[in-house]
Amino acid sequence: MVIVRLTGGIGNQMFQYAAARRVSLVNKMPLFLDLGWFQETGSWTPRKYELDAFRIAGESASAGDIKDFKSRRQNAFFRRLPLFLKKRIFHTRQTHIIEKSYNFDPEILNLQGNVYLDGYWQSEKYFSDVDSEIRREFSFQTDPAERNRKILERIASCESVSIHIRRGDYVTLPDANAFHGLCTPAYYRFAVERISRKVIEPVFFVFSDDIAWARGNFKLGFETCFMDQNGPDRGDEDLRLMIACRHHIIANSSFSWWGAWLCSNPEKIVYAPRKWFNNGLDTPDNIPASWIRI
Repeated sequence: MVIVRLTGGIGNQMFQYAAARRVSLVNKMPLFLDLGWFQETGSWTPRKYELDAFRIAGESASAGDIKDFKSRRQNAFFRRLPLFLKKRIFHTRQTHIIEKSYNFDPEILNLQGNVYLDGYWQSEKYFSDVDSEIRREFSFQTDPAERNRKILERIASCESVSIHIRRGDYVTLPDANAFHGLCTPAYYRFAVERISRKVIEPVFFVFSDDIAWARGNFKLGFETCFMDQNGPDRGDEDLRLMIACRHHIIANSSFSWWGAWLCSNPEKIVYAPRKWFNNGLDTPDNIPASWIRI
């Protein structure tokens, strides 16, 4: 049995699912989802479970299984250990697998037996060998609404470029701002300028959790469509539109990471921020090699 703890928004949930799904597929074991975090409260931004938009495998884990798996590791104690000590603890000897750092951990690929995965797992290296299964399971269960269908037609008819501007709790929560930071207007201007050299007559589709701010602050000099029709509770519909775009300028956000990764255009151009975290933490494994970091 493989259990994965789901936390955060839809992008984080997708990373957590994909890493755990790879473990379950390779070991031919069933996958179960721990949804307990969505009933918890704290200083973080409250989120809802959103993977039911996709054709995923797995079902909700029982409280008994979760308690049994998690009880084999002193969670709070482990999280307080310095990184060099965490790296000396072999995951394969544990049932409760807590992420050591934001860098790719190859030990996860060798997991066997019953495991409980607890982390973010933000690298395609955790599931690149089963990417066709992950892409298939992240297909949408329902058809788009009529307005979104018309936008999809427009996206398909032009050299569409998605731009994701992540603000939200990166602005409103001091801890989130200090840790994540914001992609600067200079980053977006540079990416737009670079992509306009490579793409003839690009049309930019702007996605944001603060679309009013984006509309008031981004004048790109090209045809620009601001995606304001879905609202904050339908991130999956924005993601559907983002995936359909031919090229991508992503934020330091797992949401637009998946929009770019799931895009099926073999010639896609993807620009990503070189600095993923504001605190200077190095993340060499979270951006695919074919994407361009600026």
